[in-house]
Amino acid sequence: MEPRINVVTLGVRDLAAATAFYERLGFTRSKGASSEGVSFFPLGGGGVLALFGHDALAEDAALSPEGSGFRAISLARNARSEAEADALVDAFVAAGGRLVKRPSKVFWGGYSGYVADPDGHLWEIAFNPHWPLDADGRIHLPP
Repeated sequence: MEPRINVVTLGVRDLAAATAFYERLGFTRSKGASSEGVSFFPLGGGGVLALFGHDALAEDAALSPEGSGFRAISLARNARSEAEADALVDAFVAAGGRLVKRPSKVFWGGYSGYVADPDGHLWEIAFNPHWPLDADGRIHLPP
C-alpha cells in the first residue's frame, strides 16, 4: 500500500458557517468541486480539506452521529517561527475559533498550542525547529 492521505473530511453542524470560518482563515473553496452539501478546499501539496454535514457523514459511514468531547485526533499546521505560530492562533480565534491552549515551549523542543474550529475540531499550531518547512510550506522528514 502506498502511504498517503488525500482528503481530510470534517463533519460540521452548520456547513455554511463552517465554510465561512475556513474562508476567513484564507482557505479557498473550490466552487467547481463543492456542492450544496459539501465544501472542498485545496491544500498545499495536493491534499484536500472537505467539510460535510455532521449527521450526513455519520450516516455515510454507517455510524451513530452521537458523541462529543475529545475525539483523539488533531489537525496540525506548522509555522516557520514562534511568532508565526502565535499569529496563526490569533487568526483562528479572530475567525471564530476557540483558544484551547496558548502556544508555549514544549517538551520536545518546539513551541505548540491548540485551537478549535466552531465544531470543536482540534488544530495544533506548532513551530518545530527540527522540521523546517521548504519554500512551499512542506515538511521533509529525515530518512
